[in-house]
Amino acid sequence: MNEQKKTFSFEFFPPKTPEGVAKLRTTRQQLAQFKPQFFSVTFGAGGTTRDGTLSTVLEIRSEGHAAAPHLSCIGSTRENISAILNEYRNHGIRHIVALRGDMPSGMVAAGEFRYANELVEFIRSEHGEHFHIEVAAYPEFHPQAKSAEDDLNNFVRKVKAGANSAMTQYFFNADAYFRFVDEAQARGVDIPIVPGIMPIANFGQLCRFSDMCGAEVPRWLRQRMQSYYDDAASIRALGLDVVTELCDRLLAGGAPGLHFYTLNQAGLVSTVWQRLGL
Repeated sequence: MNEQKKTFSFEFFPPKTPEGVAKLRTTRQQLAQFKPQFFSVTFGAGGTTRDGTLSTVLEIRSEGHAAAPHLSCIGSTRENISAILNEYRNHGIRHIVALRGDMPSGMVAAGEFRYANELVEFIRSEHGEHFHIEVAAYPEFHPQAKSAEDDLNNFVRKVKAGANSAMTQYFFNADAYFRFVDEAQARGVDIPIVPGIMPIANFGQLCRFSDMCGAEVPRWLRQRMQSYYDDAASIRALGLDVVTELCDRLLAGGAPGLHFYTLNQAGLVSTVWQRLGL
């Protein structure tokens, strides 16, 4: 992997209550001191948090920080996506995380976009090079992919459609990331692929997330965590050790940066950051 300036970013979800808005402001203030390249804000299934995504992004930008809204296309029409893109452009937004997204509950038809590469192609056809387009990557392969090879080919299609960079689903196996990058580069991919990092706050919640999204939690880690039962301090300590070591190995191995899934909390991310000496 080419040596370059490392890119660090933090991901939030749009809060749904006044208390959540206030909490996220506090979280943002704590994480802003680390001077990330940008904050990203997620986009609910079928655009369910569209307004919250935009308002959160605009508030972040009003504080002087770069922000990138996520945009998922599953279940949407070209007209709807076009309207969102124009809205973002009118607000001066130039960075988008383009995703297929999850099918909204109860929805049967995928809409006019089936895959993220179609969304990337559409953004480029409508707006040329105006937007920096970020896409997703899956070092341990998307749970709905037919095979590892098929998933890698899907990623290459997104890149060829016009993606500028990628961020990965979280993982705990650094070798999976390095292998994925090597295989992508062997297929001509030359964009930065930034690893996604999930701090371990609640292990039961992490396992549920992981079972849904296909991220592998190593057997040894599950057994060690389960042996702690309700010992929150020991779970937190082991989680910090595991995630810090993972980040250290990724950066030492040439990863172009780190993208932290914060879950709108600053504590664990801040501790990992300080341990890494970033």
